[in-house]
Amino acid sequence: MLRNIRLTVSYDGTDYHGFQSQPGTDRTIQGQLEKAIHKLTGEAHRVIGSGRTDAGVHARGQVVNVHTSSPIPISRWAIALNSVLPDDIVITQADEVSAQFHARKSARSKTYRYTINNNRFPDVLARRTQYHVPVALMQEPMERALECLIGEHDFTSFCSVKSTQISHVRTIYDAKLVTEEEGLYHIYITGNGFLYNMVRIIAGTIIEVGLGKRTVEQVRSLLVLKDRTQAGVTAPPHGLVLWQVDYDESYA
Repeated sequence: MLRNIRLTVSYDGTDYHGFQSQPGTDRTIQGQLEKAIHKLTGEAHRVIGSGRTDAGVHARGQVVNVHTSSPIPISRWAIALNSVLPDDIVITQADEVSAQFHARKSARSKTYRYTINNNRFPDVLARRTQYHVPVALMQEPMERALECLIGEHDFTSFCSVKSTQISHVRTIYDAKLVTEEEGLYHIYITGNGFLYNMVRIIAGTIIEVGLGKRTVEQVRSLLVLKDRTQAGVTAPPHGLVLWQVDYDESYA
């Protein structure tokens, strides 16, 4: 009988070609997880992720599930997998869920965090997870620009032209700017789904607002224009973290 195992995964994506497996390389998060599970169980099963993260993007709470016939107790899964995974990938939780649970399709919402270091000098110890912007940013217009994005909108202006999605309509439940210490800004965005490069383009656009290069009204107009060329630059990947994925408790 197949069991359905859900894993919460944290990783530093710096040295990987993104989450999704790719031909010719195992330097992907999915590839490393599948290799570790094969070592643990002897089974070659596909890992299903809640979503893809690009090369260089990190995760605090990526969620995956895998079907297995292994009798290994669920209490041992995280410890056993961490013993064979690279040091920059860590399983923080493992639980057994119903057969109907699907890491991507069952997700209710996802939260991403983009971190901007706005101090004069970069933090060398955090250089892999912060985008350094040395020019002073204006916090208040950045906050108002993020508020414009809340709700159901067509986010064509905020997704890569390489997007293959039929619809670019998504719902943003919350978008806010948080300052936990001086000079450090965190953009938190929670939604029902995200398009290719969407959060990084939003971050790049919000930074331009903070620099005085565009207005809050111009950000609002981007939702109507539906034109990627009118939005800001795509912020670098290393500032982005898949922060959290939420599900209904009914899958437990």
